[in-house]
Amino acid sequence: MIAPVIAARRPIAPRLIGPASVPWLIAGIAFIIVWQAGKGLLPWAFDFPKAWQIPAARWIGDLMKWLVNEANFGLFTFKELTRFIAEVVDAPYRIALGLLSTGLLSGEGSSAVQVLPPLSWVAVVAIVAMLGYYAGGRRLALLAGGCFLFLAVFGQWSSAMVTLASILVAVPIGVIGGLLLGIAAYRWPRVEKAITPLLDLMQTIPVFAYLVPILVLFGFGPTAAVLATVIYAMPPMTRITTLALRGVPSEVTDLGRMIGCTRRQMTWRVLVPSAKDSLMVGVNQVIMLSLNMVIIASMIGAGGLGFDVLAALRRLQIGAGLEAGLAIVALAIALDRLSQAFASKERAPQPDAGAGFAARHPYTLAALVLILVTGIVGVVAPAVQTYPAALQVSTGSFWDEVVKWININFFDTLEATKNAVLLNVLVPFKRLLGDLPWAGVVGFLAFTGWRLGGWRLATTAGLLSLLIAATGQWEKATITVYLCGISVLIATLIGVPVGILAAERERLWRWVQVIIDTLQTLPSFVYLMPVVMLFRVGDFTAMIAIVAYAVAPAIRYTVLGIQKVDPLLIEAGRAMGCTDRQLLTKIKLKLAFPEILLGLNQTIMFALSMLVITALVGTRDLGQEVYIALTKADTGRGIVAGLAVAFIAIIADRLISAGAGRLKARLGLAS
Repeated sequence: MIAPVIAARRPIAPRLIGPASVPWLIAGIAFIIVWQAGKGLLPWAFDFPKAWQIPAARWIGDLMKWLVNEANFGLFTFKELTRFIAEVVDAPYRIALGLLSTGLLSGEGSSAVQVLPPLSWVAVVAIVAMLGYYAGGRRLALLAGGCFLFLAVFGQWSSAMVTLASILVAVPIGVIGGLLLGIAAYRWPRVEKAITPLLDLMQTIPVFAYLVPILVLFGFGPTAAVLATVIYAMPPMTRITTLALRGVPSEVTDLGRMIGCTRRQMTWRVLVPSAKDSLMVGVNQVIMLSLNMVIIASMIGAGGLGFDVLAALRRLQIGAGLEAGLAIVALAIALDRLSQAFASKERAPQPDAGAGFAARHPYTLAALVLILVTGIVGVVAPAVQTYPAALQVSTGSFWDEVVKWININFFDTLEATKNAVLLNVLVPFKRLLGDLPWAGVVGFLAFTGWRLGGWRLATTAGLLSLLIAATGQWEKATITVYLCGISVLIATLIGVPVGILAAERERLWRWVQVIIDTLQTLPSFVYLMPVVMLFRVGDFTAMIAIVAYAVAPAIRYTVLGIQKVDPLLIEAGRAMGCTDRQLLTKIKLKLAFPEILLGLNQTIMFALSMLVITALVGTRDLGQEVYIALTKADTGRGIVAGLAVAFIAIIADRLISAGAGRLKARLGLAS
């Protein structure tokens, strides 16, 4: 093997600390001087003056009141427009709900009478299995059918069908909306510049914050929940569409121009079909994010499995909540694998144009026959229509007993562990951050942005952090950063060593991959139940849940970074006599460090999204502020607190991405 040629002036892994650290040292010393000596001289630097605060919450609240009560477009009011949108979304939702759960009803409310029953459980399981067989063969048919059979056997069928009805309406709207926005961004750069900040906000602002204005504008109920799900799930489709269209080979677009395609033909007959595989990845993302949203959307009337998980959490019934959570996982696995299989499916040869309906659409015909036969048989044999309650299985009481046993036998140990961590780590760190001057932190963040990415990044970091202080959210933001920071640190300390171990052991990596894939599929609320049962409410409980939720990216990116190290460089290290430890510490980890930084970035994003959920277990951070605003329908308060979380996420994302980019350039890895 030929050893790589390495430039004489550039070592394989250059030092990460050098003369460039002097400005950092000066900035750090200046910050410490302000912190330690400024309390008497600069009291405003520690407590943002109320006279300087921006009343953003009141402005947003007034705007919302004006929209709801006074905004008028001449022929109709803004409120009538939102109610019209709600009715448009409600119509397909009622149809889907009728097919899957309630049946065809005559009348309204409790006086409604069922005219036709919903699809039988046998028909739904068989149709899902047929879809799996069509898209991926026998194994996928067994997996998808088995997941739906799990829902019936464990008594989750009714709630799962309500959730599936929401998904079947939200996903097409999210996919079509994201596709159209992505095409617009691809065609017109100004549109892309305009929507990019909006997409950033939609992906970083806590989902609770969506719910407040949606609740005010669209009312309480499943329709509002569907709209919240669409807003949450649409951004990835938009981004992926833009990237997919840009990834179409130039030969394809040149061919389209040569044969005289108009702009519309070029979009819909050349670009979109050529980007189909990548677009299906976006569809998959919309499905998974919609499922992730179903629990949160249950707070504004979505019902279904999300409502069951939430109700179990409120009653501290870990068994019932775990079963409903696993039902969401089963639904997610089935829909995920099916959408992936459709994305990669080769186009089957088409039958002759003169062939009959049965030859051209055998699966559709089989599904229709199945629905008809099971519907008729279900009238005389109810077990075909509805899964018999006598055959249902439940493990809820078992898990409740397990938790009870742990609490009886290990209560003292668990309490001692919790108190030790609280008193020695969490509380001191919280006080440390709460004692820092906001002016010093804003200045240091701006300096960091300037050093890593120039004046634009310095302005972004400085301005966003200043806005957090100016809107009166600084104290809550420091509590958010404290809880997020501790959790990310622990997740990184767990994730990076696990990633290092798994990166070079194929069998271990396969097992770890299964575990972290499952962790990422579990709804975020499910993480709260066992820790609440074991540790009650509070910051320690929230920290454990956040660490469990956020550890996956730290592991995944560490493995990815180490596996991407050029084998020629490792071979060169061996030729120079490096030991395995030297290869790991001197070459692999240093070259993988930019990827590990990106993993840290993703860990922070996961931690922030989970942090908002932990408001339910009594934290006192920005997530709690958003949750209180939701319960009081206070739009301004919720959006300002949500924006503060989004600003923290954007600052962390931009600074870490810039740091990773600079590091890649120094290591000679940037393209």
